[in-house]
Amino acid sequence: MLLTLASGSVFFPGLFALSTWWLRRSRPEWTGSDCVMISTRLVSSVQAVLATGSGITIIRSCKNVVTDRHWLAREYVWFLVPYMIYDYYAMYLCEWYKTKDENRRHSLTTFQNFLSHNRLMIIHHAVILCALVPVAQKLRGDLGDFFVGCIFTAELSTPFVSLGRVLIQLKQQHTLLYKVNGILTLTTFFSCRILLFPFMYWSYGQQQGLRLFQVPFHIPFYCNVANAILIAPQIYWFSLLCRKAARLFDAPQAKKDG
Repeated sequence: MLLTLASGSVFFPGLFALSTWWLRRSRPEWTGSDCVMISTRLVSSVQAVLATGSGITIIRSCKNVVTDRHWLAREYVWFLVPYMIYDYYAMYLCEWYKTKDENRRHSLTTFQNFLSHNRLMIIHHAVILCALVPVAQKLRGDLGDFFVGCIFTAELSTPFVSLGRVLIQLKQQHTLLYKVNGILTLTTFFSCRILLFPFMYWSYGQQQGLRLFQVPFHIPFYCNVANAILIAPQIYWFSLLCRKAARLFDAPQAKKDG
């Protein structure tokens, strides 16, 4: 545990610092805000790839979705904790660079903007650190590694979300890459963050000989509550992505009609 925590504490800040340094040297025309924002997206994408790979490995190894075990189900959670803490710093740094470009210094206004613009993500990280980590590491006992692996795979959409934001930062919204990435973002987000929950219920039902609609009535009530809490922000974020996609594909038609 301590070694995994230490590894994450070095890996994520180190990758961020290294990528920021490289971007500043290789892309001197980019602003400090561009370099920092792209570096944060890179680190998020690397974490997402590692989490997804861990999740797939766990899912494939757990034939019994309730009792089978895999060491990654616990160890990767400890690796994830430093990332969540680092990401608070990265989000604040991005906000600071936005105000720094306007000749401002660290101030209460900057911190308030950070809290305001990242409110849902801050709450999301806090829930993971304060609730999901204790559940994943202690409260669930020796059961449910399969479902922990499923939750890890929800990160599959993150690289596509990150690439979209990088392209916006670089003013590349008009490119074919941006449109293709938008389709992949919607597809992976819906598959791995929305359909993931029915899949977990279905998997449990297959194990226990239950139909999908019967599963919620045969598992502890708190499991249903936890899943509802987890899926609620995903549905909200997916609705935002759909609105952005609608505006993206409506814009060319509007220009054509005009």
